[in-house]
Amino acid sequence: MMKNFISFAGLAKSSRGLILAFLMFVFSSGALLAQFPFQARTQEPLKCVDRQCLIDLVDTYCKALVAHDPSLIPFAANARFVENIDNKPLGEGLWQTASATPSTFKIYVPDPAVGEVGFMGMMEEQGKPIMIALRLKVVEGFVLEAEHLVVRSLDPRNMKYLQTVRPGILTVIPEKERMKRYEMAGIAYSYYDALIMDNGYLSPMADDCTRRENGSPASNSGIPDNETEESPNYSALKTVAQLNTNMMDYIDDIDNVRVFAIDPVTGLAIGFSHFRHGMAKREFPIYNMPGVTSRQVQLPPFDLPAAHVYKISKGEIHEIEALGFLTGYMAPSGWE
Repeated sequence: MMKNFISFAGLAKSSRGLILAFLMFVFSSGALLAQFPFQARTQEPLKCVDRQCLIDLVDTYCKALVAHDPSLIPFAANARFVENIDNKPLGEGLWQTASATPSTFKIYVPDPAVGEVGFMGMMEEQGKPIMIALRLKVVEGFVLEAEHLVVRSLDPRNMKYLQTVRPGILTVIPEKERMKRYEMAGIAYSYYDALIMDNGYLSPMADDCTRRENGSPASNSGIPDNETEESPNYSALKTVAQLNTNMMDYIDDIDNVRVFAIDPVTGLAIGFSHFRHGMAKREFPIYNMPGVTSRQVQLPPFDLPAAHVYKISKGEIHEIEALGFLTGYMAPSGWE
């Protein structure tokens, strides 16, 4: 899989991260958002923004998608909607094509501290399975921003991994073991650093850390060499060891990195990002794999908008569930 489809990758420079954070603040300001009056308010504001309220909002939102009716959601008058990095009017995109709500594969990341909620799950669009990552931002009881990342081309061989969520992801963290939000955020952001710097030691990933991408086992997979089409079998490597091989070196940069929702109760954090692959080089050196000296990636330049859910407990990442789709190189983010 192109670095498992290819595989994913974090912030390149801390100064750049500060600039991006400032720009996100500017983009979220009412003055700029007022230029995008997609829909007037049609619902009363939410009366609560606690964990359960945000989870319920996701469920209601998915039902509204299937009903093709944005008026069922309390959108702000100046709400913005972006789907697959395309700024759209409310009512377009998945609002027109969703045909079934999420079933058994559902991951919620509610964050009442900032009024945002993330979600990753399986839905149907015109009767076909799709994988979706969702971000909703609530301000004063109204949904100000809605963002979808939708994967419409799923490998049938991976569908068995998308029927139910791995139990470890859904486990509630004992109250005495729950980490601070800022601690979890730092750990989640560190994963992007490890990817872009090809150094697994930059992120505290547990020995049992397992990553899946669009359902496909991508690290610590447990799949033996004789049962995989991948050669060498990078996905069987533990996550830290895999990054230390330099197999991700074709990733030039990761833009628009946002770890936007954190839930200490479940130990989950969710982030959206935008991978850039200029593909100026097509062959990269490989380290720490006996008998393997290089890797070839014969692809034209491309981008990969992605979502990652991280299971964080006792200071380490134990599970990573990711999705992403290919798009044109140096594509805009949809939030310009």
